[in-house]
Amino acid sequence: MNFLIDECLSVRLTPLLIAAGHDAIHVVDHQLAGKPDEAVLAKAAADDRVLLSADTDFGEILARSREGTPSVILFRRADRTPGMLANVLLANLDVITEDLDKGAFVVFTEDRVRIRRLPLT
Repeated sequence: MNFLIDECLSVRLTPLLIAAGHDAIHVVDHQLAGKPDEAVLAKAAADDRVLLSADTDFGEILARSREGTPSVILFRRADRTPGMLANVLLANLDVITEDLDKGAFVVFTEDRVRIRRLPLT
């Protein structure tokens, strides 16, 4: 799977996902750090990447836009260390891949996974 990692998540998450066989890039590597969230979403959509973030603004932006892409995974967890995020994502990827491929907003909390199909209404 192709991922774009938002600046609120560590750049150290990138090599963990690459080592697991995924194509992962961080916004820092593409001069998107500090850019508006809309620009980050546009990059994810243009490159057919799933955006990984902890920024709740992306859900609001997607709801306003009524777009069907890009898929976003939001981490709403206290422990956002790169190893923990990689473990949570990789352990649940089989369950959410089909939804992500069709366009989804996925939220990982401490004890559950919520999936909402895009466009958000």
